Amino acid sequence: MWLKILFFSLILTLLISCNNIINNQQISEKKVPNSEKLLQTVNQFVDLEGRPVTISDYKGKRVLLNFWATWCRPCIEEMPSLLRAQEILKKEGYIFLLASDQSVKVIKAFKAKKGFDFTFIKYNGSWAQQEIDALPTTFIYNKAGEKVEKIVGEVVWDSPEVLQRLKDTH
Repeated sequence: MWLKILFFSLILTLLISCNNIINNQQISEKKVPNSEKLLQTVNQFVDLEGRPVTISDYKGKRVLLNFWATWCRPCIEEMPSLLRAQEILKKEGYIFLLASDQSVKVIKAFKAKKGFDFTFIKYNGSWAQQEIDALPTTFIYNKAGEKVEKIVGEVVWDSPEVLQRLKDTH
């Protein structure tokens, strides 16, 4: 009996923690109206030193804002391809920001342990404010500061199809 309970608890945990895992062929596209501008709420984000970060500071650049968590396996599994994509898209004017609602201490420990060279930021809002139902969730902003795409789930960011799609974002 306890084995059944353990099994169902494990399945339930996996389903809740990071649902909607997708690969780059199944990217969930949700085009966002151009009127939706960069997140500009003061102190909604802070860097790992506690200084406020305003996403609109990056206006004129394209921004890939990835919401993730240290406990989210698909979030971590996509990070190596996200890191490669960051390097490839640097010359395209992309800024990659990885936002977590976990404490700065937890984010710093994760960064030190895993060694990923990203700009990690802490998100002080709620997932509901951003209409985030699953992690990872990524928002793409164009150079005008408009949110043009929302991608839900794990993505192979350095695949030719995804890279081209990001390069074509205006």
